[in-house]
Amino acid sequence: MSSTGPPVLPISTVQSTESQPPISVSAFRAFLSGLNDSFRNGISQRRPWPELTDRSAFSKPESFSEATLRIRKNYSYFRVNYLMVIGFTLAFSLLSHPFSLLLLLGLLFSWVFMYLFRPADQPLVIFGRTFSDRETLGILIILSVFVIFLTSVGSLLISAIMVGFGLVCAHGAFRAPEDLFLDEQEPANTGFLSFLGGAASNAAAAAVPAFSATRI
Repeated sequence: MSSTGPPVLPISTVQSTESQPPISVSAFRAFLSGLNDSFRNGISQRRPWPELTDRSAFSKPESFSEATLRIRKNYSYFRVNYLMVIGFTLAFSLLSHPFSLLLLLGLLFSWVFMYLFRPADQPLVIFGRTFSDRETLGILIILSVFVIFLTSVGSLLISAIMVGFGLVCAHGAFRAPEDLFLDEQEPANTGFLSFLGGAASNAAAAAVPAFSATRI
């Protein structure tokens, strides 16, 4: 009589997969930390606002060349203040048009969450269709062109920036810079966006190591 052993039960090994966050948290935190440090460093270089609005220092320029010279000197001294004035003008324009603000924020978050800080091993899936990085980049570029050029966002940004530049140029032309202590070693021909570009460069440099690790 042959003895039969107990039946062998099939055992299925289930591998637990931990779901990764939709974006790389370390890269995003490094980016925000670098941007915050650059912003604080730039704000610390601003001049006192009463010095900017001193009524006794305003006078009409005698010629266009004198107005241009005043703008250059005042920009070298009040560079951060001027950038803040342009930023305030832009923020006021966006807050007064909530729909444009929502469109711009939606576009920004789309770039952040769908491309910049999305892990490389997690493809973008929309309505059951998987998109590659190249397709995702193309979609975001088309979406950016549509939001900026085919809606009111583009005209609002351009008009706000032009108003801010107008205020800065008017102040620089009528504010006599004779009482300002200008640093002769500081270059006078730096662009209006030099501080903003430096902030973005420092923030991007802080985020590169963590961002590169997530894309490998």
